This record gives sequence, C-alpha cells and structure tokens, in this order.
Amino acid sequence: MFAPRILAIAYSCTLVEVCVINAFAPHAFPSSTVPVLPKTRHKTTLDVTIGLGPGKEESQQIDVLYNPQGIVDVELLDEPDHELYRTARLTDFDKKCDEWYGSLLGGEGDFLGEVSADALRRIMTPVELNKVLIIPQKSDKFDPYQMGQLPGSIVYPAYGLEKYGLPTPRRKAEAWKTFDVSGLIGEDYSETQSGVGTDLVLDKAVSSRYKDHFKEKGVWVDDDDCSGRLVYVNGRFAPSLSIITDIAQNLGPDYFSSDDVDEAIIDKLKRLPDGFTDRLASDVPSGEYVPGGEKRILNSFKNLSEPYHQLGAPETQYAINTQQGTACFVALNSAKAGVVSYINIPPSTIETKPVVVLHAVSADGGVGKIEGGKGVASHPRCLVTAGDGAALPFVQAFVDLDEMNAENSVPKLVNSCTQIYVGGSANVTHSYLEETGGTATGGVETGLADKEKGTESPRAIESKRKELRNTHFETVDVHVLGENGRYEGTAISVGGNGRCRLSISASLLGEGSHGTINGFSLAGGAQRADFRTFIHHVAESTTSSQAQKNMIGGRATVSFRGRIRVEQNAQKTDSEQLTRNILLSDTSKVWNIPSLEIIADNVMCTHGATISDLSEEELYYLRTRGIGKAEARNLLMYAFVDEVTNEVLDSMQGEKTAPNSLKNRVIKRLENLVPRGDRAFKGEYQSV
Repeated sequence: MFAPRILAIAYSCTLVEVCVINAFAPHAFPSSTVPVLPKTRHKTTLDVTIGLGPGKEESQQIDVLYNPQGIVDVELLDEPDHELYRTARLTDFDKKCDEWYGSLLGGEGDFLGEVSADALRRIMTPVELNKVLIIPQKSDKFDPYQMGQLPGSIVYPAYGLEKYGLPTPRRKAEAWKTFDVSGLIGEDYSETQSGVGTDLVLDKAVSSRYKDHFKEKGVWVDDDDCSGRLVYVNGRFAPSLSIITDIAQNLGPDYFSSDDVDEAIIDKLKRLPDGFTDRLASDVPSGEYVPGGEKRILNSFKNLSEPYHQLGAPETQYAINTQQGTACFVALNSAKAGVVSYINIPPSTIETKPVVVLHAVSADGGVGKIEGGKGVASHPRCLVTAGDGAALPFVQAFVDLDEMNAENSVPKLVNSCTQIYVGGSANVTHSYLEETGGTATGGVETGLADKEKGTESPRAIESKRKELRNTHFETVDVHVLGENGRYEGTAISVGGNGRCRLSISASLLGEGSHGTINGFSLAGGAQRADFRTFIHHVAESTTSSQAQKNMIGGRATVSFRGRIRVEQNAQKTDSEQLTRNILLSDTSKVWNIPSLEIIADNVMCTHGATISDLSEEELYYLRTRGIGKAEARNLLMYAFVDEVTNEVLDSMQGEKTAPNSLKNRVIKRLENLVPRGDRAFKGEYQSV
C-alpha cells in the first residue's frame, strides 16, 4: 500500500549505555551539559525510539534526566557548512544528467513573459539545505512518524536536487529507473528552431499539400465538423491550416507582453505538477472524517492527510519517491514554449463538435540538416478550461509530416505539456494520439539475416533507424475543480520513436467528481516506452476508473506505473484500475506496477494486473477454421486493443472501412509486430 515513515532516533525515550556517551554525546542534545548518574550504569540524554515509545517507568527515568543534580561540561561539535557537501554524492553519470538538462535551457526563451520568468527562477534556485530537528516527545507538535537529523550531521539534498531547484532525471531514481535514461542523455537536443514564437506562413500550394497529407494520415477534421482547429508545424502556429474561434485561440508572445493578459491564465500556466505548486487548484471543504472533528478548508498539497500520512514538502526524498518526475520538464516547457494553445469553454456552453489541436513533426525538426549529430527540441503547450456546466470534446494528435525524408532526419525531443481545468458539472472528453517516429522494424526478435539475398538482419536495420534517437514526452495535468465535474481521457501511443513517456495525472477536487483514464501503448523493435498515471482523490464521494493495455513485441521494453492515492478526506471513494499486457516475443519486456495508497477507511477500491502471451488455444481455434497463422495472431492482437481504441472520439475514428481509419492504422502497425517463427518456450503463460 504505502510505506509509513518510521522514526529512527529521537531525544526522549529508551536510555543507552555510557559507551554511547563517548561516541555520540556531543551530537545528542542541544545543551552543553549531560547528566552524571551512578557509576554502575552511566546514562545519557541520547535516546532511541523503537516501536511505540517508552513505558511508564522509562518515562519517569527521563524526567530525572531533565533535572540532573550534577552535570559535567561537554564540548559540542560545530554545525557543518552543508553547502560544501551539496554535490558530494553526485556520480559522474549524475553530472552528465544535469549537464544534459542544462543544455536544454540555452538559446532563446522568455516567450511567455511572467510564466517563463517564474519557471526559470524555480529551475535555477537550488533547494535550501535546512536541518529538521527531532521534536521532543513532550512537545504538543510531537509526531511519532517524524524524520530529522541529529545535531552536527550533514544535510544532503534529495536525489536529483543537487544542482537545480526541481528534480532532474537519475538512472536509479524511482521515477526513472525503468526508463532509458542513458539513451536519453546520450542525445544532444540543444538546437532550437528559428522563428519560435512567430507564425509559420505557408502559401496556398504548401497548405494544400499539408492538408492532403493530414487527410491521408486520418487526423484531419473538416471545418464543418469541428468547433476549432489549431495546427502547429514543429511547434510553430500555422494560421492557414487553422480555424480560430471564440473558444480556440493561439496565444503568442504579443499576448503575454500586453497589458490585457488574463492573470487567471498566468496562474494556471505557472502551476507545476508533483506538488511543486503546493496550493491546490481549488479549495476543498473537509468532510466528516477529519481528525478532531473540526471542519476546515483543505488547500495545501503537502499537508493532505496530516498529521501522520501527509507527503510533506515535495523536495524531500520521501515525496520524490512517489512523484512522476515531470516537474522539471513542465518548468522547461514554460521557459522555452513559444506559444500556447488555449481552449476556453464558457459556463453552460455545450460543444458537440471537437476542438482539434494538431502537431506535425518534420524529419529535420524545422532546423534543416545539422552537422555533428545534434538534435532539436520543441515544447508544445496547451491550456484547456471548461466552466461550470460546460461540455467539450477535445482531440490532440501528433503525426509525422515527411517521414520519407529520412536522409535529413535529426534527433528530436518533443517536450509537450497539457493542462486541463474542469468546472462543476462540466464534462471534458479528451483523446490523445501519438503516431510520430515512423514505424519500428518488425522481426527483430529473430535477429536472422538473409545471406543468400544479401540483406541485413531486422535487428541491424532497427539499430540504424534514425527515429530511434527521438524522444517524446507528454505531461497531462488535469484538475476537476467543482462538484460532479467529469474528465474522460484516452491516450494511444503507437509511434516509432526510440523513447516515449506519457504522464497523466488527475486531481479530483470537487465532491462527486469523476476521472477516467484509458490508455494503450504499442512498442516494437528496440523501443522504450513509459506510461505513468496518477489519480488523486481529495474530495468526498469521488470516483475513477482506469483501463490500461500494453502490447510489446520485438526487443522492446514498456513500463506502466498506475498510482491511485485516496486522501483521508476522500471518504466514499470508488476507484477501479486494471492493466493488461501481452508480450509478443521472448525478448520483449514489461514492467507493470499498479499502486493503491488508501488513507481513508470508507472506500471501494480495486486494482488488477495481468501479463500473458497470445493464447495457443484461441490460435488453434481460428486456424481450424481456415485462417492463416499470421492472420489469426493479428486478429487476436486487434481484439485486445479494440476496447481502448473505441473510446477515441468519433471524429478521429474515421470510416471503419477507410484505409486511413484509426482501426486500420493500428492494424497496420500490429501486422508489423506479428511474431515470426516459433517461441523458444512452448506452452502458454499468464499471470492473474
């Protein structure tokens, strides 16, 4: 469930022998004296708490120690300069991680005005190294689960906070240990496109060609079928392909430098995930199950479920171990983003046609051919607000623009951030499609080359695929603010980038609010994919459901971590989580980590996880009816993902029989990963 913080050392409990006095007495108590007791058994005020604390007799002995009759002088050690040790625990690899992150901060920036300035301040201001002393047991503020340092000991920053004010990636950090951090920092994404923050002007011929390309990709929605369309090419806004409406707008540097800027928009864009913006997006009235029975307003992330189960400050190691690790990249996005896609649905407005935000990524990333193997980074940003009683269907899609232009391909980092705020009784339906990076090479699990035809092995071909150097990050931060608000999200990642990481969090702050997160991740070749979700139940009577499906073939690795936290205030919560995984080859791998943290005591919460292969019995059934082996495997594979793809908005589904429909696009990618040959290990395996 969750790991309680256990107090290791305190100042007011079991007494220790005189041998400890000589070693630790200078550190033990912030006084220059220690008591002298009979020679038969010398004792000191350095006490150790184990379990539930001292008994009655021990407490009486402690009272004697606080009023000793005879004392001797003890020289205290000077408090060390903690700043001298800030980077003492950094390894060479950790230093490379910080250098890589620092390289992304260079170049042009400050396009979002106050938002960019605040983000840079948060990044560049190191955390303070303050010592947290143990509170004596006699104090009214004593906490049996407290953590602190002894006087004279060194205070180190938490893992990942040695240089910057927000945790950066670390290979062994809890948020990153299943991700390809070595491959990530091995790429140089320090180049930036020219013209960031300005519109991309396209003539009619180019606009028509791009439009036809998007139709072929199946992501184009006609003018009459959408409530607004915002199109971006390599992060730059393309007005000739877009439809600006009252509810769908593009906010550029001119807006953020004007006097008419909306402070509410600024405050929302400044918000950081993982608790680094402590104030909740809305105030939450405490329920009936508050310690002490006194109702109050809850508005601090770090103090939720206090006094014994709060996460505490986000800079502590305890809190960092529970985070998604996205705060530093959201702040980077705020510092470097050129424009913001802004969708605002006024209260009581019901939109039946979707708003579409389309991002196209070219092979050269908008910078042309770069010498020296350098890559380019882009930082798309989107803000969605739905007023009370509003309804909005919303689509985001990332597609390749010219995947056939492989000779000019450069490594690309897409660091995208989407923030969604849902009012009371509002409903936001969100579909997210990631199809960039071409297609992974099929058959890499065999590693066999055709020597007679002089062809390379699929594994060798995959290792040379340039898109394998690409990285796609997406952070979706959802806040359901009012009573009975609803967020329903579906995220599908089927692209061919070497590394892909989708992080989705939903905070349910209104009583009776609901959150749904459905996801599907497809990986093959040598891809590494990471899917992380966090559903945070804060208010009473909230509900959530999650269905995650992953399919892994070739030599790919996928990790899923689905975290649900039910705060003490969130009584009457109903939450469901289920993740299913299929391994298509003996060389594929999946990390499956569902997590439930329940502080409340009146809830209904379930979670489950399965890992299996394609059923030999079902394959045999299909083959006895005249279906070929490859077709039978593909049929079972699509049946597995059909449940999730059907949750995507109809405008993105397309005609079922059309070759560019979502169904047929997914089928085409599945066919590429159909297992070839027989498995090394016969029989079925399944975890239940």
